[in-house]
Amino acid sequence: MLESKELLDLTIKAIDERHGEDTEAYDMRGVSILSDYYIVTTAGSNRQLHAIANSIIDKIHESGKEDYRIEGSKDSNWLLLDMGDVVANIFTEEAREFYGLEKLWSNGKRLELNLED
Repeated sequence: MLESKELLDLTIKAIDERHGEDTEAYDMRGVSILSDYYIVTTAGSNRQLHAIANSIIDKIHESGKEDYRIEGSKDSNWLLLDMGDVVANIFTEEAREFYGLEKLWSNGKRLELNLED
């Protein structure tokens, strides 16, 4: 069984491999009862948005984790992957600006991410 930090790392790696932009992660342990970590990233296009989501799904399957939910459709500008302890939000730039989800997590600790450029 994956620990929440391992799932976070795996998700961040999948996002980075598909060139998610402005990726932020928040440690919500002790703040939110819903999940330990929240992640938000931006995709340059709808196609990239789905490539990022598919990369995350592939990595969680490889790890042996099978329980997750995805919200959004092929035409969505925002996909949410709920993996239990980790929730990833993948947006187009316009949708991310519109929804401004980071404000909801301001009580959490913003994590330093070591991403490849």
